[in-house]
Amino acid sequence: MPREYQYPFEIRHLVYFREVARQLHFRKAAAALAIAQPALSRAVAQLETALGANLLDRTRRGVEITPAGRLLLERIEPLLRGLAEIPADLQALAAGEVGQVRVAFTGLAMATVLPGILGEFHRRHPRIRLELTESPTSAQLAALQAGELGCGFFHPDAPTPSLRTHVLLRERNGVLLPVAHPLAARRTLRLRELAATPFVLFPRSHNPGFFDRVLAAFAAAGVTPRIAEEIWPRANGIGLVRAGLGVTFMTPSEAQHLPPEVAFRALQGPAPESRLVLGWSGETAPAPALAAFLAVATATRPPPPTAAGTRTPVQTLRRRRGLTGPGAPA
Repeated sequence: MPREYQYPFEIRHLVYFREVARQLHFRKAAAALAIAQPALSRAVAQLETALGANLLDRTRRGVEITPAGRLLLERIEPLLRGLAEIPADLQALAAGEVGQVRVAFTGLAMATVLPGILGEFHRRHPRIRLELTESPTSAQLAALQAGELGCGFFHPDAPTPSLRTHVLLRERNGVLLPVAHPLAARRTLRLRELAATPFVLFPRSHNPGFFDRVLAAFAAAGVTPRIAEEIWPRANGIGLVRAGLGVTFMTPSEAQHLPPEVAFRALQGPAPESRLVLGWSGETAPAPALAAFLAVATATRPPPPTAAGTRTPVQTLRRRRGLTGPGAPA
């Protein structure tokens, strides 16, 4: 056995010493431990010999703790308390009551369904820790395939044969313009009216499916897009729109809390659609903590389709009776 794992005492020696230190009396401590007093005295003496320190002073009135004994007591209290909690912690882990889940998300998820999911999950499972990371769809898919991520909220455009997915949102995009833009005075717009306006998009590699739907919408409108900037996360595009560098696409759900320098306008005619799913590995059964998160997240009902110019609630949770896990139909 490696030397760092070789201890000159056993856990029982520490338990016996702690009880004597609590009772300040060998006979009372022996009774509490249900062992013979001579055996208790020998065990404490063995511990003192092993540590090379006098831990207790025996007096006619009882027992007094030495400075060395107080230091040892301070060190072993959290250790013994932690050991005592292991069985309950393991049971809680198996039941999905404690643990940690790594969750990745896109800006669309955080702007729509994710805040409600997080609030409901924390209310139901306060002892499960979520490690949240904003990440583009391409990075999420790679992390899920590598087993580095519990689940992700992403755009479902790339093939995902090894993943299970649950649809959360499908919504047409409008456009975000600077309020000073001449077309900002209109309630609705068409893409062909923006033919001369530069657009702020994102790198195609981050979300090829949505990027291609953007190009398809331009093509259907008979427009060749002028792409001025590519930036990620998409939410950062708001800053470029505020600066007057162009316009960008946005869903009505994302456009509920905007700075006064920008305006959201719905699109008539061709418009790209944003899609959001929750995905997790389908090759193995999810760990209990992940299963608990999936049960809450898959109980999220997608917002209803929005008419042009209207806004949807951020999210709606449905409570389905009998939902016991992430296998509910999408």
